[in-house]
Amino acid sequence: MKQFATPKGNKEIRIDLDTFVELFNEDKAVLVDIRMPFELKVWNIPFAIHIPADKLDEAELPKDKTIVVACPTQNRSPFAAMYLKQKGYDTKYLEEGFLNLVAKLKGGEAKKIKEK
Repeated sequence: MKQFATPKGNKEIRIDLDTFVELFNEDKAVLVDIRMPFELKVWNIPFAIHIPADKLDEAELPKDKTIVVACPTQNRSPFAAMYLKQKGYDTKYLEEGFLNLVAKLKGGEAKKIKEK
């Protein structure tokens, strides 16, 4: 049986949390939160740009920075990253997902992230 590649299997569009933090702190990356508005009631990442996944076609994002897309479960973010890449953006998805980012932020491990 032939296997088809999914965006999640594409190493070219994945980024780990430590690399994201490094790029973000160097002002070379932005974080795009693609959760739906009702999901924002659970928790918020103040430095993220919120664009619901179904509104990405309307997004105007910086072309001079890496766009790092994230969602809680990494089910939407790989597809969103591929979509934005096809639109000409340098795009990655956060392979650990938002839940790990929030855990690290709450645990103090990512205090090196600068508030924008």
